[in-house]
Amino acid sequence: MRVGVVGATGQAGSAMVAILEQRDFPLDELRLYASARSVGREVRFKGRTLRLEDAAGASTSGLDLVFMAAGASTSRALAPRLAAGGAIVIDNSSAWRSDPDVPLVVAEVNAHALGSIPKGIVANPNCTTMVAMPVLKPLHDAAGLRSIIVSTYQSVSGSGRDGVAELAGQLAATWSRAAELAIDGTSLDAGPHVKFPTTIANNVIPLAGAIVDDGALETDEEHKYRNESRKILELPDLVVSCTCVRVPVFTGHSASITASFAQLLTVAEATEVLRAAPGVELRELPTPLAAAGTDPSLVGRIRSSEAVANGLSLFVVGDNLRKGAALNAVQIAEALAAA
Repeated sequence: MRVGVVGATGQAGSAMVAILEQRDFPLDELRLYASARSVGREVRFKGRTLRLEDAAGASTSGLDLVFMAAGASTSRALAPRLAAGGAIVIDNSSAWRSDPDVPLVVAEVNAHALGSIPKGIVANPNCTTMVAMPVLKPLHDAAGLRSIIVSTYQSVSGSGRDGVAELAGQLAATWSRAAELAIDGTSLDAGPHVKFPTTIANNVIPLAGAIVDDGALETDEEHKYRNESRKILELPDLVVSCTCVRVPVFTGHSASITASFAQLLTVAEATEVLRAAPGVELRELPTPLAAAGTDPSLVGRIRSSEAVANGLSLFVVGDNLRKGAALNAVQIAEALAAA
């Protein structure tokens, strides 16, 4: 098994390399690719030293499996060439998720979709969508999911290293004024802001992503949540209302979900369903700090809801860099290797 990772120095790519080692993925050769400015840098893997190669110009011949973690434009240009060369490409970007000939897979939910890969490309879902899928699928199997109303609380790492740096810088700039805020409630505007539409430190921004539908005023993150949920759960008519929010958290995406079902599912029944669900862990108080560095989706605050028919409300959290990107990609590869 000859494996490549494109974008190996980014957040998701470096996590993929680490998880390949942690899970002892059965590979015989690993080649790492990055942008020209990183060529020649060294990465340690299983006691060996690997040198980064140029993603744009280096040879990729002979690879059996390639993880793409380099963004949508790079994937659109490179993934078809890799697939044409005989590799299966597992792509972490948004480039292929809506393509009907590309399976969109969450390992615990719809691994059966890997039975048909017409283009040689498999898509990894958006990290925000990913968190809820291992939770919603078993509940759907038990009672028939009809609709979901979702508010997400997305960490800054979901927007890349620049988002992390912007929050860290703003927090540092306002730390000396924290006492002032506590005394008189003065707003701490820590600007400047570049990555986000306004200050993220000490704040909540009810706009994650970019507006893509001027009529509906929805963001690309909200579109992804709707369309990817429908495709992964194989529910084309699923009603989805989603508001994506950016919060001053470094790692971990959260979602408050109210779901409607065809049949009544009590809190006790839902709890037992989720207790047995793969990739899910019940927590009395699921938080991003609790989820950071862990594999499962944490779920709690399960309660009935009068707002919708046969309604349940719950709170889900997951590590957006781990299960939300790198881990799921490796789990897809494990399923392919075992087939």
